[in-house]
Amino acid sequence: MTTALVDPTAVPRQREADLLASVPTGLLIGGQWRGASDGGTFDVHDPATGEVLATLASATSEDAIAALDAADAVQASWAHSVPRERAEILRRAFDLVTERAEDFALLMTLEMGKPLAESRGEVTYGAEFLRWFSEEAVRDYGRYLTTPEGQNKILVQHKPVGPCLLITPWNFPLAMATRKVAPAIAAGCTMVLKPAKLTPLTSQLFAQTMIEAGLPAGVLNVVSSSSASGISGPLLKDSRLRKVSFTGSTPVGKRLMADAAQNVLRTSMELGGNAPFIVFEDADLDQAVEGAMAAKMRNMGEACTAANRFLVHESVAQEFTAKFAAAMDALVTGRGTDPATQVGPLIDAGARDDVHALVTAALDAGATAVAGGSPVAGAGYFYRPTVLGNVPNDAEILRQEIFGPVAPVTTFATEEEAIRLANSSEYGLASYVYSRDFNRLLRVAEQIEFGMVGFNAGIISNAAAPFGGVKQSGLGREGGSEGIAEYSTTQYIGIADPYADR
Repeated sequence: MTTALVDPTAVPRQREADLLASVPTGLLIGGQWRGASDGGTFDVHDPATGEVLATLASATSEDAIAALDAADAVQASWAHSVPRERAEILRRAFDLVTERAEDFALLMTLEMGKPLAESRGEVTYGAEFLRWFSEEAVRDYGRYLTTPEGQNKILVQHKPVGPCLLITPWNFPLAMATRKVAPAIAAGCTMVLKPAKLTPLTSQLFAQTMIEAGLPAGVLNVVSSSSASGISGPLLKDSRLRKVSFTGSTPVGKRLMADAAQNVLRTSMELGGNAPFIVFEDADLDQAVEGAMAAKMRNMGEACTAANRFLVHESVAQEFTAKFAAAMDALVTGRGTDPATQVGPLIDAGARDDVHALVTAALDAGATAVAGGSPVAGAGYFYRPTVLGNVPNDAEILRQEIFGPVAPVTTFATEEEAIRLANSSEYGLASYVYSRDFNRLLRVAEQIEFGMVGFNAGIISNAAAPFGGVKQSGLGREGGSEGIAEYSTTQYIGIADPYADR
């Protein structure tokens, strides 16, 4: 592992300052940016330096209700807007985000820490939800048919579920917003968006972009806040809210689901993950290492789809681990604005400390640090890319979501054992399988309990695919044709036989 030196081609600090100055710092309610009702604010920090980037208005419970007032006031008119109008707004938003890709990328790098190359990738990925759902908006089909006995006609139509609360995480500031906002707009729903307090700036800029794309006032409201419960609490108790979509930890998701049950709200929950990365004895090891790097190190490992447990056949474990460790050790760590940087900081000191605690416990249990194994000294919240070998199967690091650049490797002897180890987690979001045997890939996919499986592929997220998990990784799907259904309710109209009086 090497640390990036100051590069003369790094982003100038004045460019950073100018961009930050252009980001709205207020609450977006009813189409207007305004301060918090109590005048409260909170700071957003650069995780690479600890410096304050911006100070934003901190929404109160009163502001949250005002945002819902605005969303509810225009829900009926927005629901009756024509699909083509909604599609064109989303398409214009896609064009604007794409045009401003460098602004969005730099903003994400500043507030979240990821290298600019990764931020640019997220802009492409996040913008694609706007384009995908601009196309889906005009293809949200119902159906008309005759009952089996021929007595009546069946008319099925899709209607917007109503005002939605969208709660996004800090790790993908743009993509998690577009993945929720785009299908809600396509379906005809109004929204209250609550970004994560650690990375709200991208959502602020995105909301301004949606206004410029022509989204009517009140359809999207943004209430950034230092208090998540101060926003979600009163909204979930309000009968006008009809859906909550949350991406984040399983414990928080469970609490939101319990609160949502009081008003029987529609819920979409994308929760924790503990992705297994299975390498069979017949795998192309170079391809597997390349996939492991992608699946582990996207976002510095701070992704719910990140490979968390490397289950490697005992006959190839030593070779795979050595190659994997060499690749991890060669990565350059530094501030994401430096073009040489490949690994940015973790989001805050607590995240870095949690990662190191898991590594320390694994080492104490008998694992060996083949690469890395410690924090990086100095400013910011950096952790060395780490590969742990000989990890015991009962180690805590194999049960917890690491959310950092740490890869624990353990072994298996048979296909059956690999499947058992993969399914031993309470989580079931993403999984990865490397083998040259396609029949084996199909057998494993049918038996492992995960919502998504990558076959010889380390990156599988795509706007056209249904993203989501099973077990305690949540419920519902985002993306694909399934994505718009999460924001729609199905209405059946039984029609008397139109030929009865003939």
